[in-house]
Amino acid sequence: MSAHHFTTSAVASATLDAQVSQSSGYCPFIPVFGAPQVMFVKGSGTELWDSDGKRYLDFLSGIAVTSLGHSHPAVADAIAEQAKTLLHVSNFFANPVATRAAVEVDRLLGGGGQVFFCNSGAEANEAAIKLAAKFGGRGRHVVVSALGSFHGRTLAALAATGQPAKHEPFQPMPEGFRHVPYGDFEALVASIDDTVAAVLLEPIQGEGGVIPATRDYMTAVRKLCTERGMLLIMDEVQTGFARTGQWFGFEHFGIQPDVVTLAKGMGNGMPIGALWARREVAGVFAPGDHGSTFSGTALATSAVLATIAEMRRIDAPARAVEQGARLRTGLESLKAVASVRGLGLLLGAQLVDGIDAKTMQTKLLDAGLVTNAVTPTALRFAPPLNVSNAHVDEALEILGTVLG
Repeated sequence: MSAHHFTTSAVASATLDAQVSQSSGYCPFIPVFGAPQVMFVKGSGTELWDSDGKRYLDFLSGIAVTSLGHSHPAVADAIAEQAKTLLHVSNFFANPVATRAAVEVDRLLGGGGQVFFCNSGAEANEAAIKLAAKFGGRGRHVVVSALGSFHGRTLAALAATGQPAKHEPFQPMPEGFRHVPYGDFEALVASIDDTVAAVLLEPIQGEGGVIPATRDYMTAVRKLCTERGMLLIMDEVQTGFARTGQWFGFEHFGIQPDVVTLAKGMGNGMPIGALWARREVAGVFAPGDHGSTFSGTALATSAVLATIAEMRRIDAPARAVEQGARLRTGLESLKAVASVRGLGLLLGAQLVDGIDAKTMQTKLLDAGLVTNAVTPTALRFAPPLNVSNAHVDEALEILGTVLG
């Protein structure tokens, strides 16, 4: 019976592998991501290997997620140990792992706040939008965000996203959202009335093309929100956890937000997000106002604790500054690159006129370098924060050859 079982399993596995191979044309997924170019089967640090055994350098990190690299032993060991100890007990009960993780996140953000764990950046922004509405009260629920922004694909997060083309297929969108040009303080002031509860901004617009805000703009926005009694919500989903050379992007501007949304790099690949709010703001939520079945599972938050501990050990913000400077200098030396923008290890390379970023992304992938065409004319780079000098130099050599 045992032999038959394994033989049957092996046959079934071979059949499934054949079905999902790229050459078969079969795909078991709803087509919201488009056709995948490569099937990756293994990762270690900055390196990936596909199903044919080809090696790649990952300079995207799952879109700023695996900030300590793939299969980091400290995170992997923490997850494995927690999986053998306690996975999930529901929100009716506490667990010490999530409690410690919430304390660590609050400390990184300066203290004096409270944390709600969720599963993604979109969920974190959904929670922030609900918190703003409860904070503002009936009739004061509008959230103002920026054109070019990206806050997620759930309905409210999508409505907050300042990209009208993404709204069109899902009209009518939820009401209560306004969009103004990013960095235009006068336009922001003009959009404010008594119905506005919050301003929602990214310190760097990641999906918008890796566009940083200025210190003057963010300082003025903070002052405006304080004067008008509005919440300043910072979307740090892509910029948080040392990616920009500070623990959080808003720290570059010398301000303190009221609410911060987090995800991506906080678990090094474990699906987890978080909402942080100042205690007096968080306190407007009452039991039952918000929730999630998987909020604060011991498994996911064990990855958060391990990730933060390792980032502290290596001084990840300093690593992002150092390696970001190395990568930026190399990119700026390429004739095909018109300019480089961003902070730390979240960089966008604006290509010279006539070069299509999507075409270059495909060619770079063929050459063994994972990047992202974040706009039709710009490539995005977000390698692991602990990327080596050798891997930065190898990536630049590939870029030089392909961009030519």
